[in-house]
This record gives sequence, C-alpha cells and structure tokens, in this order.
Amino acid sequence: MATGDADFLAERFEAHRSRLRAVAHRMLGSATEADDAVQEAWERLSRSEGESAGREIDNMAGWLTTVVGRVCLDMLRSRRSCAEEPLDDWTPVSSGEDPDPAQDALLADSVGATLLVVLDTLTPGERLAFVLHDLFGVRYEQVASIVDRTPEATRQLAGRARRRVRGAPEPDVDLVRQRKVVDAFLPAARDGDFVKLLAVLDPDVVARSEAGVVAGAAAVAAVASTFAFVGAVVRPALIDGATGLAVLFEGRVKRTLGFTFVSGGRIAVIDVVADLDRISELEVKLL
Repeated sequence: MATGDADFLAERFEAHRSRLRAVAHRMLGSATEADDAVQEAWERLSRSEGESAGREIDNMAGWLTTVVGRVCLDMLRSRRSCAEEPLDDWTPVSSGEDPDPAQDALLADSVGATLLVVLDTLTPGERLAFVLHDLFGVRYEQVASIVDRTPEATRQLAGRARRRVRGAPEPDVDLVRQRKVVDAFLPAARDGDFVKLLAVLDPDVVARSEAGVVAGAAAVAAVASTFAFVGAVVRPALIDGATGLAVLFEGRVKRTLGFTFVSGGRIAVIDVVADLDRISELEVKLL
C-alpha cells in the first residue's frame, strides 16, 4: 500500500477509534480486550482494502462497527462453555412493546453504573443486540448480520436483554451512606474479614479492571491485592462524584477503586483503575 493511501486509511480509522473502543468496552467489560478488538478491526481493514485504502467503503462507521461487533461476539462466545438458549424457549416481545428512543436513552443512562453486572448474565447474542441497538443506536438489520439472525429475531434478543436490564437494582446515590459503607469495606478488605465483607458487598459483586472481570470471592481477592504493596496509603475519595478509594504512593494517586452502590447500601461493582493515563481522566477528590 502506498504511503499516501496508508495515511488516508489510518486517518479514516482514527476518526472512529473512540466510538469503536466504547462499543467494545461495553461488549467485553475489559479495557484490554476492547483495545484488542479495535486493533483487530484495524488489521482487518488494512488487509481487506489494500491499495484502495478504504475509498470503496462508503459507510466506514457501519463497516467498522460490524467488524468490531463480530470480533467481540467471538470473544464472548469463547468465554462461555454453554450454548445460547433457543428463541422458542421464551415468549417473544412484540415490536409494539419496544420503548421509544427517549425511553431507550433514559434506560441507558440510568443503568450505566450497574450495567456490567446484568450484561454478564446475558448470552453473547443478547448482549451484542442490546449494546449495539439500545446503547449505540445500530439498526436491527445491521445487528442481525452480525449475530446471523433475522432482524425480527434480533429484535427479540434485544427485547429479552432489555427486560433483564430494567430489573437491575437502582444505584444508591446517598453520599453519606456510601461513606459509611466504604469505611466498613476498607478494614474488612485489608484484613480479609469475609464475614464483615458480606455485610457490605452484594452477593453477586463484580470487580473489573484492565485485566478483565471477576466475580464473587475472586473479586474480593482482586481488590485486596490492590493494597498489597509496601508504602501504599489508602484513603476514601470521591471518584467522579461517587465515594471510592484512592491508593497513594509517595503522595501520588497510583490506583483508584470506584464503587457502584445499589439499594440497601451494598457494593455491586468495583472498578479498579491502575493505568495512570486513565486515572488522569478521573476526577479524584480525597476525603
């Protein structure tokens, strides 16, 4: 490929990178895997176009979204040993029951904090259909080509996922209650006191980081390991407006733990961020 063509192709791809990464991150729940999926999309674009340098692709956004969707679907399926449930095992939702766009937007905003917990209960097809259609506005016809189903069957996949998401617990935004939970969580996590941890953690607690997503006891162990380096100081902090923890070393924030609190004052999701570039994008206010 000529240098000019390569530069042109790279510019077209870079214009879509942030959206592709957002799609992949919602699909996979892992920043590292999301980057891998986006990189795979770039490599496929480079291989497929050759000297035409992307000039023959009229809808680059749609083409790249389809590729990333397929890559993510393959990655999700490789995680699961069980097959997807057949569509005839449940009563499909009629098209008349689909929420309007305003409801979709409200739904996406309201469940953003706890979305990963619910997404991990969905089949790969359901997850892809919901993320692409409800969160990113991709038409059912395009999603159908990715999951190898008809548009109507794809609509049903998204409808089933949507009903599960609606049942997700509402986030608890009471900062006073959040602080009490964090103050109880910190010594319990440091000491490995599972009895006290059970009082503040949701039974299905999930921890997610650049390394991936773990749940239950593995989530607790992953969080405890974030404190395990000599000289670290852990302090309560507001992380993007919610009560969390900041891990400092020599006076600088090296890691953050952001919490998603659900009704009853329990922690449902723990976001561990160790990448300094990502930490710099967070609003961290020590308490």
